[in-house]
Amino acid sequence: MIRPPLLQRELFREMLLISGICLGGFLCLILLGRLLQLRDLFMAQGVTLLDLLKLFVFLSPLFLILLIPVSCMMGLFLTFLRMGADRELISLRAGGISFWPLMPAPLLLCLCGTALTLWISLSGISWGMDNFRQTVVEMARHKTSVNIQPGVFNTSFPGLTVYATQADPGSGALSDVFVLDSSKSESSATIVAPKGLIDSDVEQGQVFVLLENGHIYRRQGEELSVVSFDRYLLSLDMTKLLGGFELKDKAPKEMSWEDLRTLAAGAYADRSEHFQRRVQMEMHKRFSLPAACLVLGLFAMPLAFFFQGMKRQFGLLVCLGAFFFYYVMLSAGMSLAESGVVSAVLALWTPNVVFLLAAAGGMWVVAGEREADFRSIGAWVMRAFGLRKADS
Repeated sequence: MIRPPLLQRELFREMLLISGICLGGFLCLILLGRLLQLRDLFMAQGVTLLDLLKLFVFLSPLFLILLIPVSCMMGLFLTFLRMGADRELISLRAGGISFWPLMPAPLLLCLCGTALTLWISLSGISWGMDNFRQTVVEMARHKTSVNIQPGVFNTSFPGLTVYATQADPGSGALSDVFVLDSSKSESSATIVAPKGLIDSDVEQGQVFVLLENGHIYRRQGEELSVVSFDRYLLSLDMTKLLGGFELKDKAPKEMSWEDLRTLAAGAYADRSEHFQRRVQMEMHKRFSLPAACLVLGLFAMPLAFFFQGMKRQFGLLVCLGAFFFYYVMLSAGMSLAESGVVSAVLALWTPNVVFLLAAAGGMWVVAGEREADFRSIGAWVMRAFGLRKADS
């Protein structure tokens, strides 16, 4: 007979291994998707693969607070599904080990996942986003390149279109320059000059376009003004050259827990109601997602008992389907809370309550070795919604 401590160790080891594989797989899929989105940046600028991986490391806390709960769920589900397929659960019951003695190892894994997710949500997110912003600025200052192709309308600068008949990549000298400046929404300017010079200052993070002996045609509304100049200097922020990485003010999801508490204490009295709702929603999210590790893990355990004997590939689909339902409930609640239809408490905690009740019901059925009659449950649901007449 297997001793309980040995059983718990083996269970925990297998569940931890599967959860780690799932977490790594999900994270790699997200990183590959981001790489495909940034392929133009990777090929056009002087950004290496190592630089992009560094950015993804700093962005990973935003993904991990959602990936860790689903990984814990899948680790528990696939472990017990495998044990059911190998008839190990039947052997354990025959040896006198019922449902409840199997709980310590899954509960320990869920608590570890909850603690890790809670630490990431309270500290890791702000650490990652602060380093992400700093790294983007450094990359923009030291690794982005400035190239103007002759005879081509160059639009690599946000809000600026540059054309030159001749361009020397070594010296940066330009001939017959045409510049369309639309960076200001209220007015646009067209600049024409016979010659110019383009250069960059990596320390200041700026790109300079120096034009000589030209004209500026500025249109504002129905008025058109023409100004002549001897020398005209355009200055651009190089951080805007990193396409897709636009540094704005911090959103609530990027803030630290201390910043959120400060805002909630009344510092956002002059901000919009929409912003206030986002702050409240983010504060509850920092605790509801860590709690989801425990809730989804407890839900996955009886679910695996219900589907004993199912092949792993089909079990994987069942588990992902259950998490997809959880995510749909969470996303819908967040949308409603952001629009002010429901409160942040109701939106962020309803999925956990629903799945916790389902987990409690499933454990009651499994622990009592009762049969879950899914056909009768389905018929009852259909009758409740009027899709089927009640039996006479």
